[in-house]
Amino acid sequence: MKKVVLSILLLRILLPITAQEQKKSVFSNMSLSGYIKYLNTVIFNRVDSTWLVDNLIHNRLNYDWRINDNITFSAGMRNRLIYGDLVKYIDNYKGMLSEDNGLLNFLTNNFVSGSSYVFNSTFDRAYIEYSLNKFVFTLGRQRINWGQAFAWNPNDIFNSYSFFDFDYEERAGSDALRVQYYPNYTSIVETAIKIDKRNNITAAALYRFNKWSYDIQFIAGIIDSSDYVIGSGWSGNIKNLGFNGEVSYFHPQENSTDSLGIVIFSVGLNYMFSNSLNVSIETNYNGFFNQIDINRFGDLYFAPLSVKTTSYSKFSWLAQISYPIHPLLNGSIAVMYLPSLSNGYFLMPSLSCSVCENLEFALYGQIFEGTLKGNYDKMTTLFMRFRYSF
Repeated sequence: MKKVVLSILLLRILLPITAQEQKKSVFSNMSLSGYIKYLNTVIFNRVDSTWLVDNLIHNRLNYDWRINDNITFSAGMRNRLIYGDLVKYIDNYKGMLSEDNGLLNFLTNNFVSGSSYVFNSTFDRAYIEYSLNKFVFTLGRQRINWGQAFAWNPNDIFNSYSFFDFDYEERAGSDALRVQYYPNYTSIVETAIKIDKRNNITAAALYRFNKWSYDIQFIAGIIDSSDYVIGSGWSGNIKNLGFNGEVSYFHPQENSTDSLGIVIFSVGLNYMFSNSLNVSIETNYNGFFNQIDINRFGDLYFAPLSVKTTSYSKFSWLAQISYPIHPLLNGSIAVMYLPSLSNGYFLMPSLSCSVCENLEFALYGQIFEGTLKGNYDKMTTLFMRFRYSF
């Protein structure tokens, strides 16, 4: 109850409405959007083995209020009712759902739960943005996206995400202060500082500019009060081929003169054919691979995520093809090769259909196979999703 009261008080503080603003019809400067999704999940190792079945009813609300020409408030809220075998059989599943690593960790709560169900609510966006001339100041829970590559983003040190988590399109936010300066239309200077619930600090600066028809960026800072980081990224074209990539070097702060750092990089190409067939390939090298503690593929969905743990092989290779079969029907398939897992692989086919305006039906599959910590493992997950947007 204490967390609920704190959440309401935070929103009340962030949403002041003066009498003068009420007279000017505040609602004309507000917008509310979102969606309702139903996701059915089936997990098994073999078709003839035990199946785990899980269900998710997911409502998202996106709220924006343009207070005046310079100030905007935005909030994003996820409400999820999860029920089925995962809640029932996975140890501490409800505890992992309520875990919030941000400084404002009271923004995530399990309001109701039982032996096989849990209702979880979280604000992954809650920030004030102030624009002044060429400057933009943003304070609160926000998404700081510094990635340039497709599947793996070594430059995305504030908001790492997993390629396997296809159902969370918005991705998590950080409790941070961010300052952006736009010298001109093709460049940006940006600094940000994030503090988590353990008072670990991630602070860095980015400079992005356009040269030779490429967006090029450089970053430098500290991450989680543990490593220095420097990096670079780019996005452009080689004739008709899209070409992008990122590289970051992480060096421990403790014993910095005696310790060796690690390098993580990604490079990718993509091409769109005249019939709208899109092909993407990408490779990733992860110098942190030997320190990743994953014992089975099921851990990929629940293990703590950082910029160092978004790939699970020293080298990873990805190819993805997508094609609009019909204006209302789109199909894709992604194949990932993971040689460090004894020639392990990941396969994800998908098919989405626009049933009618604002209503989508989709099918997804995910298959993992390989050897983790010397043990062979295989996991197949099937998803069926309905999504209504408003």
